[in-house]
Amino acid sequence: MHLTQIRLIVSDFTGTAAFYRDVIGLRPQFDTVAPPYVAFKPEHGSALSLHDRADLDATLGGVLRGGPGADGALIALRVDDLDRYLTEVTGRGAEILTGPVAFGDRIRSAYLRDPEGNLLEIQQWLATRTGDPVPPAN
Repeated sequence: MHLTQIRLIVSDFTGTAAFYRDVIGLRPQFDTVAPPYVAFKPEHGSALSLHDRADLDATLGGVLRGGPGADGALIALRVDDLDRYLTEVTGRGAEILTGPVAFGDRIRSAYLRDPEGNLLEIQQWLATRTGDPVPPAN
């Protein structure tokens, strides 16, 4: 398993993206920073990403928590075989909220919560942006 990113779920995408880019000094993965998603990727290590709340909630079928105690972040973990992993974790007591969901032809994801209610995204990469072979998640 590989930690791919910590993703903040934001209502003010433009303002929050500008804060991390212009104030904190993180470099966006791509020159264009526009909703619903941006990743700030350091040269080494995992990414800090932003995802527009309304877009993510629609994608996940309305499972995000709003109001007090609202979902503010998710942890994205990558596995080599999403279906096998989901079978394993449901056998150990996890409850899948939604998924698998396809994000184009590159990523399949499923969503669950930990015992504290934190949102987890379990990803399987199907292809890389560069066309290079997908590296193992271990």
